[in-house]
Amino acid sequence: MSLKNKRIAVLAEEQYDLLELWYPTIRMKEEGAEVVIIGTGKPSYKSKEGKIVEVDMNADDADGDDFDGIIIPGGFAPDKMRRYPAVLDLVRKIYYAGKPFAFICHAGWVPISAKIVEGKKVTSTIGIRDDLLNAGAIWVDQEVVVDGTMITSRSPNDLPAFCRAFIAAFED
Repeated sequence: MSLKNKRIAVLAEEQYDLLELWYPTIRMKEEGAEVVIIGTGKPSYKSKEGKIVEVDMNADDADGDDFDGIIIPGGFAPDKMRRYPAVLDLVRKIYYAGKPFAFICHAGWVPISAKIVEGKKVTSTIGIRDDLLNAGAIWVDQEVVVDGTMITSRSPNDLPAFCRAFIAAFED
């Protein structure tokens, strides 16, 4: 188990993408990680598909020092997540600490609002390509892109490569 004794934050909000939250959560648990679902204030959230996820902690109570990495799922949840200062503070703290930092699909909205994508090579859904470019990122159309500790993918189809890259980030 390559992630034994690692604590991974996974962000959640209303309208999260079902696969983009649950697939990495399950994969990280399979690798031995403790996964902590972090929300913006409610005890649970519905996916776009209607599946409920219970949160373990509120972003106001989360400290980036307590986590070894973070995964931000897509869907329409990131548009809500990026409006919470506590989420942006958590994201920045984990990113600037040089810990594995992953986002997929529409989740790029969160690091855009945290102002941490400038000069970074990333990918995402085509729907937010211009948002990432306007924030100064270098956007490419690839299954997975790794730039330092930042790991990005385009869509649920890319989840196997996304998870492999995130897990591999802990081997460095």
